Amino acid sequence: MKVMMFAHGGSLNRGCEAIVRSSTNIIKKRSQGAKVYLASWKPETDKEIQNLDEVFDASPESLKKYTKEWFVSSIQVKIFKDESYGLRAMEGKTIERINDVDVCLSIGGDNYCYGEQPALYEIDKMVKRKGKKLVLWGCSIGEEDMSEQKLRDLQNFDLILARETLTYKMLLEKGLRKSKLVADPAFTLAKEELVLPEGWQEQNTIGLNFSPLVWKRNKQSYSALSELINHILSTTDMTIAFTPHVILEGNNDYEILSDFYEKYKHTGRVIILPDHLNAMQYKGYISRMRFFIGARTHATIAAYSTFVPTMVLGYSVKSRGIAKDLFGEEKLVLSINEISNIDIMKRKFEEMVKEEKEIKHRLEAAIPSMKQMSYRAVDYINELMLARG
Repeated sequence: MKVMMFAHGGSLNRGCEAIVRSSTNIIKKRSQGAKVYLASWKPETDKEIQNLDEVFDASPESLKKYTKEWFVSSIQVKIFKDESYGLRAMEGKTIERINDVDVCLSIGGDNYCYGEQPALYEIDKMVKRKGKKLVLWGCSIGEEDMSEQKLRDLQNFDLILARETLTYKMLLEKGLRKSKLVADPAFTLAKEELVLPEGWQEQNTIGLNFSPLVWKRNKQSYSALSELINHILSTTDMTIAFTPHVILEGNNDYEILSDFYEKYKHTGRVIILPDHLNAMQYKGYISRMRFFIGARTHATIAAYSTFVPTMVLGYSVKSRGIAKDLFGEEKLVLSINEISNIDIMKRKFEEMVKEEKEIKHRLEAAIPSMKQMSYRAVDYINELMLARG
């Protein structure tokens, strides 16, 4: 079986890297002889992922003026208000590789949470037109994200693999009967343990991740988080390790976490992890933390999967659903509005500390089945390909 993973923006988002690494591993473990190819918008950031059979440049190309593609696209848009031809031309690097594979995995787990995706819709149409299997891999989609256009696109998929219960139930309610419940592949990601930095307290360091994306959605969250840091420093003896997980221009965790580090470094109880580590190395540090507070979903998955009690900042459907599948409730998941309320933040932090042992035990009981559900995703693909004959 030849698999092409597409809709990947590059590995400077360590969550995207975690999906690619773990997905490639579980596919090859569960499907003998499988070949996995990655269509990447930033292939230079994916070179370190060694288990892939090929990474190729799939970055969209703008249409050059006065070319045939530009003229045809301009006419279709002007006369028919139809941009499909132009979008297919722009996504040509991905589309031209469809013939070489058996199944195409759309791997951007939450791409469908961010408005319409007309370019992806055109790629999906071409996958089906060329007679290949189309799979939405480990997705999260909220009820509020759905539209008629998006629903039409989702109806094209041969298989939709939802990574948490809330999305799965919503998809079934929308009549998408080819949906299956699995778990995020990153629950299976291996960890790499590097030397602990100076100032790290073994068994007594709390990780803190925050993102510009969350800060932009709630401007007051920055000052509330500062107050929470003050609370941690004044009521505990823990070290705080600021932990970036996305290092993209304009969406760089390290930049905002550096501000916090500079503000509190005089205490001698804060450190900041480098911005150049890969997803396995970040997981290696997170796994040795006592607690974790995070805004990035895959940073929190790194914590959950290594039994670290975790508090989630600025939830989305994915973080709510993942917590529900782990605990049976949306435990320690704060909404985008709640993260500017310092009283709620303190209360949830104290709850996490008070229930530390219980939370660890619940994670130790739940994670093995979550990993099995991650592997089940590959079983569903194998069944799909077998049914094809």
